[in-house]
Amino acid sequence: MTRYAAFLRGVNVGGVNLKMADVAAAFEKAGFTNVKTILASGNVLLDSRDGVDAVRKKAEKALRDEFGYDAWVLAYDLDTVHSISENYPFEREVDGHHSYVTFVTDENVLDELAALAEETGPDEKIQRGEGVIYWQIPRAATLDSTMGKTMGKKRYKSSTTTRNLRTLDKVLR
Repeated sequence: MTRYAAFLRGVNVGGVNLKMADVAAAFEKAGFTNVKTILASGNVLLDSRDGVDAVRKKAEKALRDEFGYDAWVLAYDLDTVHSISENYPFEREVDGHHSYVTFVTDENVLDELAALAEETGPDEKIQRGEGVIYWQIPRAATLDSTMGKTMGKKRYKSSTTTRNLRTLDKVLR
């Protein structure tokens, strides 16, 4: 049995409103065990004997079947999430800034997002990691930043999701 973190894209922001208790019930119905949700932003811990790709597909199907929306889920075993968090390349807590990790499953998208590091201003930091983009930005500039503007594009919905570093810490507790 492997412990996974499943990150749901676009939940409880932008019109898809789900109660986390209902999400947990849908995942249990799909056959996952030891299901626990963290915060209301679509973070789910679960156990499965399946590999990561099967977990992702099964979770997406469960959400689509139960809630009738075009769900996207990025799933990782907890050791991978721990490594991603440990490898955050910037100072973790900077006053007045957000520290983010964008999870990316499509290698071409990862390349595109990593290239944004060359287009940023002095206050925005972007660095490629293993399957992720690390990102730090002043709080007031998130949506107007290079990364913020790019991530809103439909092209990135099915293969990316972003979490605040503090959220990852809560997932890993």
